[in-house]
Formats: sequence, structure tokens, C-alpha cells
Amino acid sequence: MSGITIPWYAAIIGLLFAIFSILRKMNPVYSLFLGAIVGCLIGGASLSDTVNILIAGTQSIMGTAIRVLAAGMLAGVMMESGAAESIAHAIVNKLGANKAILSLALSTMIITAVGVFIPVAVLIVAPIALSVGKQTGISKLALLTALSGGGKAGNIISPNPNTIAAANGFKLDLSSVMIAGFIPAVFGLVTAVVIASLIKKKGMMVQDSDIGEEGEKKLMPLNKALIAPVLSIVLLLINPIGTMLHIHVLANLKIDAMYILPFASIVGTIAMGHAHQIREYSKAGIYRVTDTVLILIGAGAIAGLISVSDLSKQVVHLIAITGISGTFLAPISGILMGLAVGSTSTAVILATGSFGHAILATGTSSLAAAVMVHTGATVIDSVPQGNYFHITANSMHMSIKERMKVIPYEICVGGVMMIAATILYGFILK
Repeated sequence: MSGITIPWYAAIIGLLFAIFSILRKMNPVYSLFLGAIVGCLIGGASLSDTVNILIAGTQSIMGTAIRVLAAGMLAGVMMESGAAESIAHAIVNKLGANKAILSLALSTMIITAVGVFIPVAVLIVAPIALSVGKQTGISKLALLTALSGGGKAGNIISPNPNTIAAANGFKLDLSSVMIAGFIPAVFGLVTAVVIASLIKKKGMMVQDSDIGEEGEKKLMPLNKALIAPVLSIVLLLINPIGTMLHIHVLANLKIDAMYILPFASIVGTIAMGHAHQIREYSKAGIYRVTDTVLILIGAGAIAGLISVSDLSKQVVHLIAITGISGTFLAPISGILMGLAVGSTSTAVILATGSFGHAILATGTSSLAAAVMVHTGATVIDSVPQGNYFHITANSMHMSIKERMKVIPYEICVGGVMMIAATILYGFILK
């Protein structure tokens, strides 16, 4: 494989072939592999060279895949133990009906931020949202805008696969990317609450049939529910806080998320009194992340194709000719990949693998690139070709037509986060 260079147009054809296959409802993993194979063969690579390129590409994302598997442990504990549901109920009850939209958006944001995947976070909060919406007269359109917007905000500051992919794609600590996403996340939360408040009487209202007949659940005490997520976040922040405060012992204590997330999950499970269920929680966590890991491997194959092509050089040359600021390449690449695949984590992998070198070649710092790509991937990721669209539609008892009406508001939330990140990291703190 040494010395092989795939022409830029072959890499683009391969990428477009993969995207087209995904849009045609073919399995995303096979779509990504087929796109990589097509691009390599069109670019003149032999059959054996193509295999080597794909293997090298998939090997490059193994660090991300391992950390995603570690994150699955925390997600399994939070979901299966009822801890996430307990946190959501506590926030809604504390803020009350007068601040219903804020409480719902904040609940989804926090649940996602502590390591629950965004589709699952919406599933957890949706029954609460429907009940609150029925009592307060808030439409399902506004409710899902609040949930999805809050989830997007939490997703860019969480130890979830998308943040792990952004960190690994630019060789950064996970905690650094989580912290850097905080200000854009606040903008996203505020935007979601404002938009949902403006449209709360627009669209279909919650019907009696939308609310289940389940009895009152016995919820876990909040102090127990918070142990695992709080411990994981504290441990993840040890290194950056030590660096910021010039405490050398903490600054040099580099503990990877691969250790922190399972450790916090086990400690949290024991503290809840559920030690005997660690096996079940870990099994559920692995099940939740299996599809994500497989898609990441497929995205790695495309990344392998891009890495041996001259696409990055051509992109940098095109930017130089047009006079457009290279800073915009990071958010634009995230937006385009999110639109193509309907998945934030896959979009981040594809954007970093396809345009990472080109983005850094424009003079953009690694941290700025990670945050801008990451927030860009949240702008148009809730499209019908992705699972998130359908999961959230079902959770809110919405038809496809009703669910489509939420997309423009989700774009606004993601767009505001992307603009905030671009202004802050692309220009002010450049």
C-alpha cells in the first residue's frame, strides 16, 4: 500500500456512494464499507491494496470504539437502574408547571450530559413531557422542540460517542472537548426554551390516548441517582482543573475516560444498592452501543480512503483560491455529514476523517476544530434517514408529517450552537 495516492474525485465518489446507499435505507455499516471500496477501486487501487486501506482506516478509530464501549457501561447503569428517570422527575417537580418548558429541556440536557444517549434521553423524558403538556396545554410540537433542543445541548458536553469521536479525531482529551462545548450548549438550551415557548400553542395538542395508563412508579432517591454521573464528571475534570489552577499533581494525573466511565458506573451501582445487577446493566450498556461501534468502524473505512487521497490538499487549495476563511470548513463539514447520515457521532467521524487535516492546515487549532465540527454535526442530524427521527416521533406519538415540522426548530437550536462555537473558538479565542 506504500506510496498509493487516491485522486480526490475518487474519494468524493466513494463518500457520495456511501451517503446515497444510506439514503436508500441500506445498512449504514455496509454502505460505508462499500463506499470506501468503490472509491479505492475507482482511484486505481488494487484489490489487495483496497483491503489494506480499509484495515488501516478501521484501525485508526479503534481508540474511539474502545472509549464508546466504556461509555456504554455508564449509559446502561443510568438507563436500567432508573437513575436517569429519577433525575428527570426531580427537575420537573422542582421547577413546577409554570416553568414546564424549561424543566423539560433542562431535564433532557442534563440526562444526556451525564452519559445517556440522546434518543434514550428523549424516550425517558417523553412520558413526563406528555403528562405535563396535557396539564398545561403545551403542544407536542413545542414539547419535542424542548426535549430535542435540550438533548442537543447536553450532547455536546457529554461523555457520549459523538464527543469521544470529536476528541479522538483531533487527538484531544475528552474532558477538554466537553468543557469547550459548555458555552455553545447554554446558547442551545436558551434557544430551545425560547422557541418552544413561542410555539407552545402551535400544532397538535396532547390527547388522553398519548398518555399511558401506568401507575405511579417508585423512583430512586435523587442523591443515589446522581452518584455515578457526578463521580464520572468529577474524575474527567481532574486533569483540566489541575492544569487551570497550576496544581501539577492533578495536571499530570491523566486518567483516560476508558477507566473513568466504567469505574464510576460500578461505584454508582454499588452505592445504589444494586451491586447484584452490575452484570445486567453492563449487558444493557453494551447492547446500546453495539450499533454505534459498528457504524464507527464503517466510518473508519471511509476515513482510510480519505487519508490516502489528496482530497485534503485540494480542499485547502480551493479555500485559498476563493478567499473564504478556512475557519468555516470545520462547521460546514459537520453540517454536511450530519445531513448525509442523520447521526451526530457518525457525522463527526466522517468530518474529522475526511476534512480533519484540511481543517488544521488552515491554521485552526485542534480544540477549535473539534468544537466547531461537533456543533456543526448537530445542526441537521435529526433527518428521516437517521434512527433519532423515528425514535423521537414514536416516543411523542407523532406521525411522520408532524415530526417533520420539528426539524426547522431543531436546525435553529443546532445552528445557534454552531454559530456560538464558531464565533467563540474560530475568531475570538483563535
